[in-house]
Amino acid sequence: MEPKARVRVTAGAFVGMQVPLYQAKAEFFRMLGHPVRIRVLELLQDGPMPVRDLLAEIDIEPSNLSQQLAVLRRSGIVVSTRDGATVTYALAGGDVAELLRAARRILTELLAGQSELLAELRQVDPRRQAGAAVGGGEGLGGGGGGAPGEPGARTGHEAGIPGRRAVGG
Repeated sequence: MEPKARVRVTAGAFVGMQVPLYQAKAEFFRMLGHPVRIRVLELLQDGPMPVRDLLAEIDIEPSNLSQQLAVLRRSGIVVSTRDGATVTYALAGGDVAELLRAARRILTELLAGQSELLAELRQVDPRRQAGAAVGGGEGLGGGGGGAPGEPGARTGHEAGIPGRRAVGG
């Protein structure tokens, strides 16, 4: 359970307020919740970049990039420096890069699990193949492929899958 700690927020929507830690974390993740902001942070992992280079890498209007950079700057997650007409952005600290690496690891694990499930779903059910060769394997004959409520149809619960109707014999 999250401790009942309260934090004073110095950036974002709750500036100066004492909010529960879980609320401050939620606001932080909401701030990260835009694809352009994530892409900017990914690009800045390699080091500071001028706005013109960010624009070349991200296919958006300059005004939209400016808006997203302002959100990141106000939150304190990036810093900017100006040298003449060139504005350069950099990550405010290494923890952001570590968070992005952690997100990549988590997504890799999630997607690997999904691809395993997809491969499993794509495998042909040997019972369906055998039933099809004998006479269709579906319908009223008891194979289990009929519509819900028809003889031979099994619910997902009966097939061991909660909330789903079995597709095979």
